[in-house]
Amino acid sequence: MKSITIRSVRVIDGTGRTIERATVIIRGSRIAAVGPDRDFSLPRGTIKIDGRGLTLLPGLIDCHVHLCLGAEPDVVGAIAQETPTLTLLKSSVAARQTLEAGFTTVRDVGSRDHSIFTLQRAIETGLAPGPRIAAAGLAICMVGGHARFIGQEVEGVQQVRAVVQAQISAGASVIKVIASGGVLTPGTSPDQAQMTLEELRAAVEEAQRAGRKVAAHAHGASGMKNAIHAGVHSIEHATLMDEEAAALMKQQGVFMVPTLSALATTAACRLGCGIPESALDKAKSMTRRHQVSFKNALRDGIRIAMGTDAGTPFNFHGENAQELERMVSFGMSPMQAILASTSSAAGLIGIQDQVGTIEKGKLADLLLFEGNPLRHIDRLRDRSRIIGVMQAGKFVAGPLSKT
Repeated sequence: MKSITIRSVRVIDGTGRTIERATVIIRGSRIAAVGPDRDFSLPRGTIKIDGRGLTLLPGLIDCHVHLCLGAEPDVVGAIAQETPTLTLLKSSVAARQTLEAGFTTVRDVGSRDHSIFTLQRAIETGLAPGPRIAAAGLAICMVGGHARFIGQEVEGVQQVRAVVQAQISAGASVIKVIASGGVLTPGTSPDQAQMTLEELRAAVEEAQRAGRKVAAHAHGASGMKNAIHAGVHSIEHATLMDEEAAALMKQQGVFMVPTLSALATTAACRLGCGIPESALDKAKSMTRRHQVSFKNALRDGIRIAMGTDAGTPFNFHGENAQELERMVSFGMSPMQAILASTSSAAGLIGIQDQVGTIEKGKLADLLLFEGNPLRHIDRLRDRSRIIGVMQAGKFVAGPLSKT
């Protein structure tokens, strides 16, 4: 079995440790060894890569994307006009762009149909390039609720249970529930709770019976609290978090997936940019409070995993690393942002035994690039600096993929 050795590279290993001059040996699909240069003699016949001036990270992980959405100004209108086949082709392009940006795993938390599982299989079998996908399939929402354009509407506990079972049968590795109104769906208010506590509880119970985690969309505090009391594993957005919701998240160990980029890219637009006026108004009214919620979560020690909501207006696939810049600008250290995008994200998804850190025995999902993100976190967003993106021991993007 051939090996690849990256020598004299800065390793940020996803545990909080940095090794300035390290050797990493990859054998097959896995990391065979990692440590300071002085500790290693090179294996015979290994392919050698000089890592001087480069940084090696675990492959980055985005815990909140919608590959079926194309970052159009009006994503609801765009997906309504597309055929399902066109949406699947668009999703495949988005997956490739995401992988090329150094993201080797994503959690897709809402698609227009079950074709996300087809894309997942195509990537797994090598038919199409893309990140490892943990997919929810259809989001589960109340009748007339937020995200119904990429969701399944339900009413009552029995219907919730049936839909969760159907999602799992179709291939869902995570269940997505909608616990509050949203920005993009007309006629819904982000601060109003959606789905009842009993319905949310039923979704969690059914998911846990099959060993699945549950992610809850929730902007408003009331929706957040319902979802937390129901037992969900993550709150997506947590935009209008109050002290009680924060305390519950901390107590229950619930992750916050902040998706700062989603509101920011929408709110940055002016009237007439193509974003529906109702969505624009909601985003602009909540952006400041979203930042405060994030800062409070960081202060309170709430677990945070990176997610972008990529696919929402002007929130482009392949620009996922912008989220790290925003997290740092609102108080995270660069190392904390990297951990949120590697080991913490892997822990939320439940794949921490396979990816998220650079350790012996883990899958070799790696990002090799020029520069030091601990000094300049924005360098992660510069694709021209990417030397190689490795997935399970193979370079799949960047100049090294051509060799």
